[in-house]
Amino acid sequence: MPYPETTDAFAVNDIKNWSTFKRQELPLKKFEDYDVDIAVDACGVCASDVHTITGGWGEDIPLPLCVGHEVIGRVVKVGSKVTKHKVGDRVGSGAQIGADLTCDQCKADQENYCPNQVDAYGAKHPDGTVAQGGYSSHVRVHEYFVFQIPENLETHIAAPMLCAGITTFSPLKRLGAGPGKKVGIIGLGGLGHFGVLWSVALGAETTVISHTASKKEDALKMGAKDFIVTNEKGWADKHKFRFDFVINTADATDKFDLSEYFSILKVNGTFHMVGFPDKPLPAMPAQTFAPNGCYMGASHIGNRPEMEEMLQIASKQNIKGWIETIDLSEEGCKQAVERVYKNDNVRYRFTLTNFDKVFGKRS
Repeated sequence: MPYPETTDAFAVNDIKNWSTFKRQELPLKKFEDYDVDIAVDACGVCASDVHTITGGWGEDIPLPLCVGHEVIGRVVKVGSKVTKHKVGDRVGSGAQIGADLTCDQCKADQENYCPNQVDAYGAKHPDGTVAQGGYSSHVRVHEYFVFQIPENLETHIAAPMLCAGITTFSPLKRLGAGPGKKVGIIGLGGLGHFGVLWSVALGAETTVISHTASKKEDALKMGAKDFIVTNEKGWADKHKFRFDFVINTADATDKFDLSEYFSILKVNGTFHMVGFPDKPLPAMPAQTFAPNGCYMGASHIGNRPEMEEMLQIASKQNIKGWIETIDLSEEGCKQAVERVYKNDNVRYRFTLTNFDKVFGKRS
């Protein structure tokens, strides 16, 4: 049965054939009072999608599974208690589509840490239905996790902000990025390039830290003031005690000598992770943190106020990610995830587009 009972999705059915997508109807959760249905117009391709369908973050995933959690589209249906959105609005939805909204975390605008949160795909709704993502015709989302998109943000540009954007913006805000702060961004990829754009927009002196010099020119064009190459022996020595904090967007941290990265932090500085590798981090003694009293942490996306602030900053400062578009299709999905997996000249984020050519005009 088609929408509104199901979404027309491009799904993976076997993690051993993780880049083979099949177009098929998958069930949507029961429509409830606070739900918003979005006809998807574009969906960003996130490294999280690849880590999930390859089994890199765990092989126990529900199949078939449609990934994608950087959705931009049009509201086509709203529940009876929805007040934030109306039919026809251009909106976005990110990596979280539900929470209990009653716990202490939710009441403190920390809903992204709600113990009962619902991820955009692969999670079970209270009714037992598996959430399906945005490589599809429609998504069904609680209104609290649906966001108005400023008119001057193009759809394909705005889509990756819904995950990659907020994942880097939130820790930058919470750690105090701004004038007078020195911020390091490790890795210039899908996450890292947004980290640079936001850090610069917030007024911090921003440096990119990378294992090669190949992206230095891009980093400087994005507003970075400096570029550090880590494949040189003793690279950290000249940068000791330099940064207030570092945002690590790389997913190869298991290969890092973390003592080197910690050494470039000021006293009580923070090494903050938003890129998560498939493999565990190496063991290290507690004394590794002692030379500068540094901290290590991580975060999960961001909250609603941060998302709204980020979108407004992007709108007012005309901030645009470096985005390549790929037409939605079985082959388009395959190409996108394989290139992300291989890091095949991705500069710096993919957005799947032309959904109307596949699904037609939807209501």
